[in-house]
Amino acid sequence: MKKLLYVLPILILLLLPITPVHAFTGNLDGRVVFGQSFTLKSGETLDGDLVIFGGEATIEENASVKGNVVIIGGSLVMDGSATGDAVVIGGLMTMGEKSSVAGDVTTVGGSLQRAAGAEVGGQIVTNIPAPNVQIPVTPSAPFPPPNLATGINPILQGFGVLGAAILFAALAMLLALFLHSQMDRVAQAIAAEPIVAGGIGLLTVFVSPIALVIVVVVLVLTIILSLVAALAVFAWAFLIVVAWMFGLMALGMEIGERFAKAIHQNWSPVLSAGLGTFVLMLVGGGFGLIQYIGWIPEFLIGMVGIGAVVMTIFGTRPIHRPGATAPAAEQPAVSNPPLPPTS
Repeated sequence: MKKLLYVLPILILLLLPITPVHAFTGNLDGRVVFGQSFTLKSGETLDGDLVIFGGEATIEENASVKGNVVIIGGSLVMDGSATGDAVVIGGLMTMGEKSSVAGDVTTVGGSLQRAAGAEVGGQIVTNIPAPNVQIPVTPSAPFPPPNLATGINPILQGFGVLGAAILFAALAMLLALFLHSQMDRVAQAIAAEPIVAGGIGLLTVFVSPIALVIVVVVLVLTIILSLVAALAVFAWAFLIVVAWMFGLMALGMEIGERFAKAIHQNWSPVLSAGLGTFVLMLVGGGFGLIQYIGWIPEFLIGMVGIGAVVMTIFGTRPIHRPGATAPAAEQPAVSNPPLPPTS
């Protein structure tokens, strides 16, 4: 069994000289074979170890291996001789009547069939069991561990959504007092071209950072402009957040005005902006409580709002609505003067 400890180092050293199997005659060097069968014919001698992965090895009568024979995931038919050990892992080893192994014969997860007259100079070990590793059992705790997978209390989440809706409604009413016309232009852009606004919002959020990163890298390369780069990143993030809020509040004002028209009421822009924004944030926050998919409506609404703000440059200009060109004013027909009568 001691010689078995030398097999693995020899196996690692033999992984380097890998050559394809073909017919050999005379004396051969050690071989490592993958996924193929190997036959050492009668009269041939292998000067070295024979290692085979996933194949069958046949050592014919009067053939000799001057070293170890290792078979992994295959079988070995030994009718010749080997001066070292013979190891078969996960397969069958068959020894003929005139075979001989000078060292140990070991099978792991396999079996040995030894004919009468077969010689083994060392020990014979077959069916070595796999090592039994016992994992210690952790004693149970006196108190059950806290359940960390429950997340935040849904009641607290509901109060958070309500508080955010009230805060945004108050901000929308304040903006409607001073920036009603700007909010109205953003709302018109959302109502007229929501898909275009959403696409521009996506480009603004996901594509503009690439250009910003390039600018920042260029600025950071100069030590003097490092502060400018930091200010540029902060300004970009601030503008995105402001555009998102302004777009939501403008959409909320549009919702409030349409609701007032639906119930045949004439509300002031301040009241429409406050009530519409409150309803929008309340509904959007309610969708946000849905696991895995709740963020999608909020995300889409936010992209449409940012895109509308970009299209109108924070409501400073109206969007261009393609429409029918007004017909030109008809020119009055010029009547030709009557011809004088001919004499």
